Amino acid sequence: MRPAWTVLWLRLALTLNLVLVCFLAVGWASARVPIYVSSWAVRVSQGYREAERLARKFGFVNLGQIFPDGHYFHLRHRGVVQQSLTPHWGHRLRLKKDPKVQWFEQQTLRWRVKRSLMVPTDPWFSKQWYMNNQVQPDLNILQVWSQGLSGQGIVVSILDDGIEKDHPDLWANYDPLASYDFNDYDPDPQPRYTPSEENRHGTRCAGEVAAIANNGFCGIGVAYNARIGGVRMLDGTITDVIEAQSLSLQPQHIHIYSASWGPEDDGRTVDGPGILTREAFRRGVTKGRGGLGTLFIWASGNGGLHYDNCNCDGYTNSIHTLSVGSTTRQGHVPWYSEACASTLTTTYSSGVVTDPQIVTTDLHHQCTDKHTGTSASAPLAAGMIALALEANPFLTWRDMQHLVVRASGQAQLQAEDWRTNGVGRQVSHHYGYGLLDARVLVDLARTWLPTQPQRKCIIRVLHTPTRLAGRALTLHTTPSPILPLTHVRKKMSACAGHTNYIRSLEHVQVQLSLSYSRRGDLEISLTSPMGTRSTLVAIRPFDISGQGYNNWIFMSTHFWDEDPRGLWTLGLENKGYYFNTGTLYRYTLLLYGTTEDMTARPMGPQVTSSACVQRDTEGLCQECHSPTYILGHLCLSHCPPRYFNHTHQVITTGPGRLAVPALRVCSSCRSSCYTCRGSSPLD
Repeated sequence: MRPAWTVLWLRLALTLNLVLVCFLAVGWASARVPIYVSSWAVRVSQGYREAERLARKFGFVNLGQIFPDGHYFHLRHRGVVQQSLTPHWGHRLRLKKDPKVQWFEQQTLRWRVKRSLMVPTDPWFSKQWYMNNQVQPDLNILQVWSQGLSGQGIVVSILDDGIEKDHPDLWANYDPLASYDFNDYDPDPQPRYTPSEENRHGTRCAGEVAAIANNGFCGIGVAYNARIGGVRMLDGTITDVIEAQSLSLQPQHIHIYSASWGPEDDGRTVDGPGILTREAFRRGVTKGRGGLGTLFIWASGNGGLHYDNCNCDGYTNSIHTLSVGSTTRQGHVPWYSEACASTLTTTYSSGVVTDPQIVTTDLHHQCTDKHTGTSASAPLAAGMIALALEANPFLTWRDMQHLVVRASGQAQLQAEDWRTNGVGRQVSHHYGYGLLDARVLVDLARTWLPTQPQRKCIIRVLHTPTRLAGRALTLHTTPSPILPLTHVRKKMSACAGHTNYIRSLEHVQVQLSLSYSRRGDLEISLTSPMGTRSTLVAIRPFDISGQGYNNWIFMSTHFWDEDPRGLWTLGLENKGYYFNTGTLYRYTLLLYGTTEDMTARPMGPQVTSSACVQRDTEGLCQECHSPTYILGHLCLSHCPPRYFNHTHQVITTGPGRLAVPALRVCSSCRSSCYTCRGSSPLD
């Protein structure tokens, strides 16, 4: 018989232990101290009967199977304390010695919180009207943050005049591997300070993407946990070499390049990338990001005051860039905005001086709420795309353009030229497919099935020079009355019967060589077989050049997902002086797309971590529940391009481990293959 003081001491010790456990459970949750509970997950080889035998043998209560396959069971022991700092070693040894137990784990408390909207505490967040619900609709970024997405693991580089890498709202996210100074050829992208502060542009763009959250300073970036780099390349002599090097910096490390620059927006210039820069774009989309393709986000241009057209800018009208336009808080076309057929989507910026502008980082460790122009719109889109890429890192560059088309909408954006294209989407030359919605973009990213390889169909429509005389452009082969508008029509099969056959369009290019006495008076349009009319270039009153267009490539995104088979019509209209004349030398139509009918494709199951059945000590997934496959540490319903799915047998032994797991994995195809199937990288 124990003395009374011994009993009291034991009771006191038990009470203190319970108090300590409760204290730890409440106060030390953030430290992730494991708190063991009185239940076990057990896998047995012979199902329910074996689980019942085990429960009776060791005094457990069988609470039933965990999965429908009948091998995983939930057991509880009433004689074990509800919460403890240590596992129950006795039951661990008993379960370990039982030959019918394949795997077991004593359960621990998991700390979970309801994901309500994450509202940053940064003092200037109240000024960030475009993402704090002050305007409806805003860019819907709060909804994405509430899903736990913040740009983690994504690297964005700002190609500009440098970034202030030690800025208090940037330094923690600064990535030296995503940075370089190609003006002075050194690794430091710090901007050059001048009295007029003309080199503040890159720092402002960087803050929009990745300004740090909840640090009591300034505002917050759209992808506030993304890594941010800067390339200093606009503050000095700019050459084709410098542009190409900037666009090719660390293509396996940088996911997104954001650029808010281009040729002069003066309404007269027709200019684009040189040979090396075009090659940099090509290499980026074919080899960047492990072959998935670099994402080049581009501002559409600020030449609206000069009636400029961004289809005369070879950067924004490249199929390899994702061109972003602007709208004001009220949904109006800003005075600086350029309208063109190559713009894909729109985010917010400002309009007149009294309009609220964009909040971001500024030089000398300061903040500003005066950032504006399409320069401010493109980085917002880059941040939103970073969130989507975090949700699904295996999206190709073309996948992302498809998603942006589908995640953009007319909303409250006002323009006189909204039209419904051949597949029922609203599209505008001012806004592309409309205001980009981050939540829709992320939701689509989670369920997107990879697109088939890109096809290119080239049709040479006109080979011989044709005189353009009088007010009418007489391109007819038979006499016709003098009209201000002339059509060149061609019925096309979209390369049917060949390997480059296209069923669903993506980009459409028109390559023209023509002379004209006053280039800016010529309006050029293209109408698809499904009746969508897209203006390739509108009149530009300041463009008085007599040089015409020399193999210039115009691009339109307005035919996205349409069927290209049928009659295509090129329209050329003189909207200037009646005595304008010229000659059309060559006209080639270039169709890009896929053999798949994109209007009828199903959405795939989500890319999710909920299918993970085994994690390592850092919480990274090691095994996915059937029927998903594991790639990296993600559970996927399908393997992305350049990977094939198969079952990998691994024999694993040891305490508390599954004896013979069959891992469903995505493995790499041979490097020369876009996709492969079967059990071999050569299939």
